[in-house]
Amino acid sequence: MNSKIIKLFLRLALSTAFLSAVADRFGMWSKDVSVWGNWDSFLEYTQYINPWLPEALIPTIGILATGAEIIFAILLIIGFKTEQTAKWSGFLLLIFALSMTFSSGIKGAFDYSVYTASAAAFALSLMKEKFLELDNLIRV
Repeated sequence: MNSKIIKLFLRLALSTAFLSAVADRFGMWSKDVSVWGNWDSFLEYTQYINPWLPEALIPTIGILATGAEIIFAILLIIGFKTEQTAKWSGFLLLIFALSMTFSSGIKGAFDYSVYTASAAAFALSLMKEKFLELDNLIRV
């Protein structure tokens, strides 16, 4: 398979995963398929996987994580600064996976393929081919 197509597939897979998680915490998925279903449940889970953080910081962490996911998703979809965005996505996902692992055990991180998604983001960050990317169109 063409590496440009694989790169596009990775961009779209990571971005849709980010947007799906964001949609879940804003109640946009039906209750029968939701993990959180609303912002308050998302913040409760954020506290659960980050028990070492003061409770007062949890809303800020939730907002920062959500903002990063939205921004990274958009940048990956349009292909702007893909290598850097993918690297930062990999770090965000790795932090999430490690938080899950240290708070509730490794099974959840494995079941939700968070380590796999982090590895995919890091792999994407190493791919230099340009295909349907804004960078290539505007020569940034």
